[in-house]
Amino acid sequence: MTATDLVDRLARHKTLGAAPREELAWLVSHGSLRHLNEGEVLSAKGAPVEGLFVVLTGHLAIFVDRGAGRHKVIEWRAGDVAGLLPYSRLVGPPGDSVAQEPSEILAIPRGQIAAMIRDCYEITSILVHKMLDRARAFTSSGLHDEKMISLGKLSAGLAHELNNPASAIERSAALLEDRLEDAEQATHVLGASKLTDPELAAIDAVRASCLATRVSGVLSPIQQAEREDAIADWLADHGVNAATAGPLAETAVTIEALDRIAEVVSGPRLDAVLRWVAAGCSVRGIASEIQEAAMRISGVVIAIKGFTHMDQAAVAEPVDLTASLGNTVAVLKAKARAKSVAIAVNVEPGLPRVRGFGGELNQIWANLIDNALDAAPDSGRVEVMANRERQRVVVRVIDNGAGIPAEVRNHLFEPFVTSKPVGKGTGLGLDIVRRLVSHNDAEIEFETAPGRTEFRVSLPLAEVDGVGGQP
Repeated sequence: MTATDLVDRLARHKTLGAAPREELAWLVSHGSLRHLNEGEVLSAKGAPVEGLFVVLTGHLAIFVDRGAGRHKVIEWRAGDVAGLLPYSRLVGPPGDSVAQEPSEILAIPRGQIAAMIRDCYEITSILVHKMLDRARAFTSSGLHDEKMISLGKLSAGLAHELNNPASAIERSAALLEDRLEDAEQATHVLGASKLTDPELAAIDAVRASCLATRVSGVLSPIQQAEREDAIADWLADHGVNAATAGPLAETAVTIEALDRIAEVVSGPRLDAVLRWVAAGCSVRGIASEIQEAAMRISGVVIAIKGFTHMDQAAVAEPVDLTASLGNTVAVLKAKARAKSVAIAVNVEPGLPRVRGFGGELNQIWANLIDNALDAAPDSGRVEVMANRERQRVVVRVIDNGAGIPAEVRNHLFEPFVTSKPVGKGTGLGLDIVRRLVSHNDAEIEFETAPGRTEFRVSLPLAEVDGVGGQP
C-alpha cells in the first residue's frame, strides 16, 4: 500500500476524515501501519502506551479489573482513535487493550506527538475533543463500577443486619405455638376448677408479678440456670410438675409470689394455675420480642432508604447531616462489628443544614467511613464528627490505623491508586469521592500519621446568615 492510498483511507476515516489532506499525509509519513491478530495485546497494563493508534479496520477493547472481575470498559472500531491523545497525561493504561478480531492500525509513536501538536492543528483539535469524550466515558464507567461495588457492600451489610431479627422472629413464632397450646390446655382445666374470688385474686397477683419488668435486666446463662433450678425445687416441694419451671423462669415471677398463690390454691389446680400463668406471660414476652425484632428490621429499612435517598429527586437541596451520617453508619454497622471497631458519631447540636445532593453526600460518607474501617485495626476506633466553622460545615472521619504510606499520599485522589493490599481495593473510591465533593461545591483534604488519619470535607451552608443558599 502506497502512502497516497493510506492518506485516501484516512480521508474516509470517521474521526480524522475532516482534517486537511496535508495533515493526514503528516500522520502517514510519521506513523507505521500495524496488523494485529485476534487476541493480540496492543497496550498492556503496567507498560507505557507507545503512542497514538488510528483504527483503520477491526475491533479493539480495553479490559479493566476494578475488584469485581475483568470486564470491558471501552472499545474501538474502524473510524476510532485510541492510545495516547494530545495533552493527555496518560502513561500506562488501566487495563489491557486487546484486539477482538484481526485489526489494522496506523501507529504514531509517542515521541512524535509533540511535533504533531505543532504541525497538525486541525487533527490536534479533533483529538482533544475525542480525549474529553474518552474521559467522560471512563468517568461514567468508574462511577458505575463504584456504585456496583457499594451496592454489593450495602447488600452484604443489609443481609447481616436483617438476619438476626428475622431469625429471632422465626424462633419466637415457633415457640409461640407451643406456649399457646399450653395456655389452651391450662385454660380448660381452670375453667372446670370453679375458682373462688380469693383464688382468682391470688392468680391475678401472681400474674401481675410474672409480667413485671426485671430490674436486674438480662440474666447471665449461669444466673438463669440457677433461677430455673430454684423454681423447679419449689414446684417439687409443692407437688407440681417441674416441667413448668423453664417457662416460669423466663418470666419475672418471684418465689415469694409463688408462696402467696400456694397459700390459697393447691393440688392439681395449682399446677394448672402455674401452667396458665407461665404460658400467658411467655406469650406476651414472645410477642414483645417479635415486635422488637420487627422494629429493628423497620429501623434498618428506614436507614437504607435514608442512605440511598431513593424517593428524592437528584437536585441540590438542604441536607440534614445528622440523619445523613447516622444512616450511613447504620448501613456499615455490620462491618464495624465484624472487626470489633467502635464507631462514634459526634454532631454539633443544632448543626445547620448544608446544600448538596443528598445521595451523593451519603456516597461520600460511605466511602470515607468504609476506608476508615478498613484502615482501623481490630478492636480499633473510627470517629465521625461534624461541626460548623464560619460559613461552612466540616465533617471529619478519623481512624486510628497505621496511616497512609508516604509514596501514596500525593496521588491518593487519582484513579487506580490505593493503599490497600492487592485484591482489597479498586483505587476508585477516593477518585469518586473527589468528583462528588467537587460536584457538591465542597472541599476535601486529609492529614495522616501512624495512629491517626483524618479526612475533612468542608460543605457550604444551605442558608448563610438567614439567607437561603442558591439551589
